[in-house]
Amino acid sequence: MRRLVVFGLCALALLALPLLVEPYGAGWVRIMANALLYVMLALGLNIVVGYAGLLDLGYVAFYAVGAYMYALLASPQLVENFAWIARALPGGMHTPVWAVIPLAAGLAAIAGVLLGTPVLKLRGDYLAIVTLGFGEIIRVFMNNLEQPINITNGPRGLDRIDPMHLFGFSFGRPLAIGDYRIPSVTLYYWLFLGLVVLSVLICQRLQASRIGRAWMAIREDEVAAKAMGINTRNMKLLAFGMGATFGGVAGSMFAAFQGFVSPESFSLQESIMIVAMVVLGGMGHIPGVILGAVLLASLPEVLRYAASPLQDLTGGRLDPAILRQLLVALAMIGIMLLRPRGLWPAPEHGKSAAPPPPGA
Repeated sequence: MRRLVVFGLCALALLALPLLVEPYGAGWVRIMANALLYVMLALGLNIVVGYAGLLDLGYVAFYAVGAYMYALLASPQLVENFAWIARALPGGMHTPVWAVIPLAAGLAAIAGVLLGTPVLKLRGDYLAIVTLGFGEIIRVFMNNLEQPINITNGPRGLDRIDPMHLFGFSFGRPLAIGDYRIPSVTLYYWLFLGLVVLSVLICQRLQASRIGRAWMAIREDEVAAKAMGINTRNMKLLAFGMGATFGGVAGSMFAAFQGFVSPESFSLQESIMIVAMVVLGGMGHIPGVILGAVLLASLPEVLRYAASPLQDLTGGRLDPAILRQLLVALAMIGIMLLRPRGLWPAPEHGKSAAPPPPGA
């Protein structure tokens, strides 16, 4: 009962948070909305890295797949470049949110299985290198898919992307309730919050299921897991596919939220940042992963306000962007030295209890 009360109070606080922050500027609400997208990405990668123990440095590829899928289905790009699509859809392509989420999840899951199939026998550094290459291949592919047929518009990216629609309601316009207007960014925040809650529930169910226990057995000792009858091949593919679905859905939300996507948004640095969120918060522990994602997603933006005074002190000789990266790196190094298992690691099971004190 106490847990339900705490959960309800936290839900109400998160729902009201953007309304309390709006007077200080919409930028703060945008930072919180972006942080929720990274929470979804970190939860998906946690399935692969935290549960199954498979180091994936190309996770941003699934993020890109979802973003470009929505951008192509909700922008004039295909209509302008393919006459048969223009004839079939004279009003353009305007995909509603109830169709976007299954499509993004399914397409990203297929991409995850395609990645997982050739790397099943790889482990450790070799797996990391191959997945890193997969992420770069997707980025380069999107960057060059302009000739001979213009599909992704190359390095210029795709713009004029429709906002999310749900039964005729557009998240791109403010919601008027009497004289009070709720900004579009707040509506997106609530949409992302709902998806994060759904993602957490899915991850919790997976963790407590037979599939989750099989993943953790593979993570601890793959040979022993195989000897116990676990089909490690299928479990690894399932981990890649399930983890990718979160990335695909987050990517589609990112495209609708920003209204523009380009290959620059899906660089290797993004993949490394998502891995850092999982490791920093605590691999395999959902609250820790959420904490790590929120901190690393919001810290660089918050440090904008700390970097500017430091730049003024040096007469403008320091680049604020480089200074923010330095401050984030120093914070991460300090945390990992003090908390090597993460800020909020998973509780350790199986350890013997501490011996009773003498004379007890």
